[in-house]
Amino acid sequence: MGAEVIMQSSPSVPTKPVWQNAIILIYATLALVIDHYRTVFGKEEWDSHIFYLIIPLALLLLFRVSPATYGFRWGDWRRGLLLTVGGCALVAPLLWWAAQIPSVNAYYGDIWRQSGWGGVVSWAVQDLFGWEFFFRGFLLFTFAEIAGPWAILLQAILFTFGHLSKPELEVLSCIAGGSAFGWVAWKTQSFLYPFLIHLFVELFVVWAATMIM
Repeated sequence: MGAEVIMQSSPSVPTKPVWQNAIILIYATLALVIDHYRTVFGKEEWDSHIFYLIIPLALLLLFRVSPATYGFRWGDWRRGLLLTVGGCALVAPLLWWAAQIPSVNAYYGDIWRQSGWGGVVSWAVQDLFGWEFFFRGFLLFTFAEIAGPWAILLQAILFTFGHLSKPELEVLSCIAGGSAFGWVAWKTQSFLYPFLIHLFVELFVVWAATMIM
C-alpha cells in the first residue's frame, strides 16, 4: 500500500526501451568505479561535473529524452522549498555532533585548511551539482522505470558505494541519507532540492569541523 501511494504521488516517470536503461546502468557503474580509482580531468570536482552531469545529459539527449523528466526542472517548488528548509534544520544538530568525531573532523578540517572558504564553496557547488543530478535525477528516474518507488532505495545503494573513500560514519549513513534525498527528489520531481540540502550538509560539516578543531 505504501509503495502504491508513493507511486501515485509521482506524476511523471519516463519510459525508454530496456536497452537504453541497460546502457545507463552500465555507464553509471563504470563512472563510479573509474571516479573512485582515478582523477581523469585534473580535479575531483571536474571529474564529478563531467562524469555525473555532462555525460549523463549527453546520453539523455542521444536517447531523445528530455532532461526535465529526469528531475532537471524546478518541479513542485513550494514543497521543495519547505522540504529544503525543514531538512536543513533537522540535520544541523546531527552534523554538529558528527563533526566532533575525529575521522570526520580530520577529513573535513583538511578541506578547509587546503582551500579556505572560497575554495570550499566553489568545490562543493561544482562537485555536488553533478553528483545530485546523477543519483537523484539520472539514476532515480531510470530505476523508477524498472522498479517503481523502490528506485529511491536502489539509487541510495549506489550512492553509498560512491562514498567509500569518505569517513566510515558518513558511508554508513548514506543508505538513510541517500534514501531521504531520493524521497525529496521523488516528491518534488526535481534533483535541485536534494542538491540544496546536500550543499548545506557539506558546507555545515566543513564549518563545524573548523570550529571544533
